[in-house]
Amino acid sequence: MFSSIENKLRRLSGRRDPVMSCEGCLVRREALGMSALAGLLLITLVTPAILAQDKSSPQPLKGINADIAEMIRERRQTPAARRSITISDAVSIFLQQNLQLVAARYDVDTADAEKLTARLRPNPEISFELQPTLEFSVSAFKEQQFTYGISQTIELAGKRRKRIDVANANAEVARAEFQTTVWQMTSDLKKKFYAVVLADLLIKLAKENQSTFAETLKHTTELFQAGEISGLDLRRLEVEKLKFDTDVANSERDYQIALRDLRVTLGGDYQAMDVEVVGALDYQSYQFSFAELRDKSLAARPDLKAAQLSERAADQAIRLQDAQRIPDLTVGAGINQMPLDANTFNFDIGIILPVFDRNQGERAKALIQRRRAQNDQRFLTNQILSDVDKALTALEIQKKRVELYRTGVLTKVDDILNLTEFSLKAGESSTLDLLDALRTRRETLASYYQTLFDYQSSLLDLELATATPLQK
Repeated sequence: MFSSIENKLRRLSGRRDPVMSCEGCLVRREALGMSALAGLLLITLVTPAILAQDKSSPQPLKGINADIAEMIRERRQTPAARRSITISDAVSIFLQQNLQLVAARYDVDTADAEKLTARLRPNPEISFELQPTLEFSVSAFKEQQFTYGISQTIELAGKRRKRIDVANANAEVARAEFQTTVWQMTSDLKKKFYAVVLADLLIKLAKENQSTFAETLKHTTELFQAGEISGLDLRRLEVEKLKFDTDVANSERDYQIALRDLRVTLGGDYQAMDVEVVGALDYQSYQFSFAELRDKSLAARPDLKAAQLSERAADQAIRLQDAQRIPDLTVGAGINQMPLDANTFNFDIGIILPVFDRNQGERAKALIQRRRAQNDQRFLTNQILSDVDKALTALEIQKKRVELYRTGVLTKVDDILNLTEFSLKAGESSTLDLLDALRTRRETLASYYQTLFDYQSSLLDLELATATPLQK
């Protein structure tokens, strides 16, 4: 390739220009062709090395990209330690770090910023006027007339005071709505916490069953090798082992999913939020009165408080919009500077005549907002009564289900398993009987744990309906 390029350059350099026919010109053109060839060869040899150097040594990151990369490297080098948390710890972490609550707090901050805006007064206005002449000369410029003025708008009918009242009322509504969000999301967090507790109990139960079945399979294998049983029973147990192993795998999957749901709800850095739940699904019987719970819910529900505060805010808005019908007063003063005559002073007062626009639309909107808030209160009152009634009914049903298991069923399934194991060793029962006893115990305990979780969830639903902590 290089020889062909060299030949072409030589042919080009060998051409004679009719204008430049001297030998010196020919020598210069040949020298130019050879230098071009040398430059081309140099570029061809150096370029791959430069590209390889660029690929092997990337440019260092700068700014925020460098900070992010450094943070990722530190996390890979120092993994976060696992932290054991109780239900109270989970609620505390959630209230401090949950990103949805952080976003909801911005609404409160925005409402507080509106309070600052409401306190501001209208800015004064300064004017300057120059009356030019058609003559362009030094004398004509000296005879120009200059006018200076300042004016201030004065709000009438207490608009500023009413505007501050509206802003304060809206801030109270924003805080009540934030409390509503906290109340709802805290209940959801507690349910996810107990979901992890349930999943942990089911894992322990599945591993316990797996261990018991492994001992049974080992004992059956020894009996088969001794010639005391047929190979059919052993084959059945070996096939059944898959179900116990699958039960453990499914329980571990459910536990990991529930734990990760809890981690993302806690907020903060998801990768650093490595937690371990410490808790139990304890049963405690409660007796509640519907009338008592109804009164508590009507007094404590934050969404009902927000609707009541919305009505008060609407009342303040009505008073402000009524005051907006009265036009503001503009007061101004100025001076006319005339070089060839005496200076004159002026004072003026201006007011807008409310002939057509008397703020009818905004007043109508404020009245509609108050009627909407009143309707929301009636709706929420009915909704609260329904929530309390449904939650209390569900709690009573779940309470009966738990007590059915606690009447002796749990002890009976353990006794059946122990007696079956004893009979198997004595040769009075088969391995299939033991397998059936294991299944019965596993299903009974799993249903009992699920019933305890349902009872705890019903209790949380009742706390959510009443917005009052009911657990001791």
